[in-house]
Amino acid sequence: MKLTDIKVNPDNPRLIKDDKFKKLVASIKDFPKMMELRPIVVDSDRMILGGNMRYRALTEAGYTEIPDNWVKVADKLTDEEKKRFVVEDNMPFGE
Repeated sequence: MKLTDIKVNPDNPRLIKDDKFKKLVASIKDFPKMMELRPIVVDSDRMILGGNMRYRALTEAGYTEIPDNWVKVADKLTDEEKKRFVVEDNMPFGE
């Protein structure tokens, strides 16, 4: 899948500061198989529900395409469930 096919969610509540972001980029470079276990979650329009920072780290690491199994399509969620997922997926980490 091309990264340009995925849309960054402007309502993402999470922000990772410089040092932690650099560590995320490095971890993806060093252990890309992790993306299979913790994929980017998108809705049917390819808007990110979970994994905005992983998406940005992939971009920073120079990826332009990723394996399809690094993305999970959550196409059975209602709009309310999508909003809830975005918030709850981001609560434990970031700022």
